[in-house]
Amino acid sequence: MNQKHYKLSDVAHLVQGEFVGEADFIVQGLASLEQANANQISFLNGKKYLPQASLSKSGVLIITPDLQQELPQTQQFIIVDNPYLAFAKLTHAFEVKDTRLGIENTAQIHPSAIISDTAYIGHYAVIEENCVVGDGTHIQAHVKIDRGVEIGQHCFIDSHVTITGYAQLGNHVRVHANTVIGSEGFGFAPYQGKWHRIAQLGSVKIGNHVRIGSNCSIDRGALDDTILADGVIIDNLVQIAHNVNIGENTAIAANTGVAGSTVIGKNCILAGACGVGGHLKIADNVTLTGMSMVTKNILEPGTHSSGTGSFESKQWRKMVVGLRQLADVPLTKLVKRLDHIQTQIESIESTLKMRK
Repeated sequence: MNQKHYKLSDVAHLVQGEFVGEADFIVQGLASLEQANANQISFLNGKKYLPQASLSKSGVLIITPDLQQELPQTQQFIIVDNPYLAFAKLTHAFEVKDTRLGIENTAQIHPSAIISDTAYIGHYAVIEENCVVGDGTHIQAHVKIDRGVEIGQHCFIDSHVTITGYAQLGNHVRVHANTVIGSEGFGFAPYQGKWHRIAQLGSVKIGNHVRIGSNCSIDRGALDDTILADGVIIDNLVQIAHNVNIGENTAIAANTGVAGSTVIGKNCILAGACGVGGHLKIADNVTLTGMSMVTKNILEPGTHSSGTGSFESKQWRKMVVGLRQLADVPLTKLVKRLDHIQTQIESIESTLKMRK
């Protein structure tokens, strides 16, 4: 692997920061505070990491102005307002990029497909009729691009991805290994004890700067399209059902499933293993904590939870017994008990006032 290196002054320029130290100091990579050596950069993203930073062997620290004074023993800094963002930008500078162009001789390309001269098509990829692959896009080995699919510019389609259902991908889209986009939605009509398949006639529309992890399924719409707007990021092992509409810059973590025809707003966060029912609406700026189950509309921004955190086993069993006992008590009886307790409290309070 070719190792990249930059001068300290150039690194500071890349992140629009101010450097403190030797302008010509050579930086050879990025690393964590614990693992960095004298030629690498780390970042400090808050006071709680000061102990690690004080012990770090990192040659350069990306840091905020106020925290710089807390580390007098460190000689070289890059001063920015947001160290984490600066570090994220630098990962692209040090990333080893695939610069291959052209079509490998084992790829199968239909004559009607339009492939940019600056695209790369890997070994054993199959691109069928009337497909479009834009400038700078990389299609890795064993990818299947079905007929009529359009892929924009500077996209990355990892190995063993299947894109079908006349899907359209915007620019700068990343799709990781073994994901399927545009597969048949789960649509069936029950009649006389049997399930009758509904042919899926919609497609999938994916915006710009969308990232989809590995082993995901993004189903095509039944009639209307499944839509992932600009900036959506999706982790591994996520299921997006037919006709789902996901708003801009929403993030969905692993093992989450979204049922059909649900609309999710902009700037939402769905943490790991969430389940969202079908035909629901979730407003902009909603956060679902891990293992939340959404069964009704969420029409206001905010944080919602429904998953139960873990307990020590003995305590958990006691809670389950208590819940079962509670379930056996009629609601009217519980209300009467509460009313009786409230009456007793009011009586005690009245007695105490009289004594005063």
